[in-house]
Amino acid sequence: MNSIRRFLTVVLMASGLVIASGIASAETWTADELAAALNGPDRPDADKARDAGRKPAGVVVFGGIEPGMVVLDVMASGGWYTEVLSIATGPEGTVYSQNSQSSLESRGGASLKALNERLGDDRLPNVVRTIGELGELNIEPGSVDAALTALNFHDTYNFNGDEAATEFLQNIYRYLKPGGVLVMIDHIGDSGGENTKLHRISKQDVIDLIAGTGFVVEADSELLGNPADDHTQMVFGKDMRGNTDRFLLKLRKPAG
Repeated sequence: MNSIRRFLTVVLMASGLVIASGIASAETWTADELAAALNGPDRPDADKARDAGRKPAGVVVFGGIEPGMVVLDVMASGGWYTEVLSIATGPEGTVYSQNSQSSLESRGGASLKALNERLGDDRLPNVVRTIGELGELNIEPGSVDAALTALNFHDTYNFNGDEAATEFLQNIYRYLKPGGVLVMIDHIGDSGGENTKLHRISKQDVIDLIAGTGFVVEADSELLGNPADDHTQMVFGKDMRGNTDRFLLKLRKPAG
């Protein structure tokens, strides 16, 4: 019966008969089912155009994010992943879309404008806009099922050092329930490379750092890998933007 409900939900969404914020009869997603839901009529075409490179359905399924969950989108920027998570968790779920005030005001307020457009008119009613530094959020510790941070951890590590990067991860750890998951995506750099300049980070450096945070690396996926990227190019370059070699890690807060 659950598989029938999932199939009907996806078909209805693809037909425009069920709005994105109104789905979640499924208890779990397959990547194909979620990909169909993400292709629904209410999601912006500009967002869909990035799916081929970002593979959001595969990322969400890899992370075990399901309808009804409470999820924290860390450093959400304009909310591209916030909307993906909103669809994935459905009307009975909650997505905290977190940004610092300074990040929203940077680049002439580009992220703030994008997020205002995305969340305007209550179009994603299961999303809670959460503005504040990561360690100071009005979120109950131990209340979040899963968190995701995409393409931003490198800046914390490169510009602020090991201590700040460790604190970043420990703050997320504190909000997660026992057994909760952090999904981490970032541009791969080589150890000893010019990663600060290139906006990259060594996956091994991240794994070494994680060892001191309480998290356990549960899985490491090649879903977002690109062997054509030799890790020496700036990630925002013409040929690199959207095409970088990225790691995808699933970190678990132990249940006990």
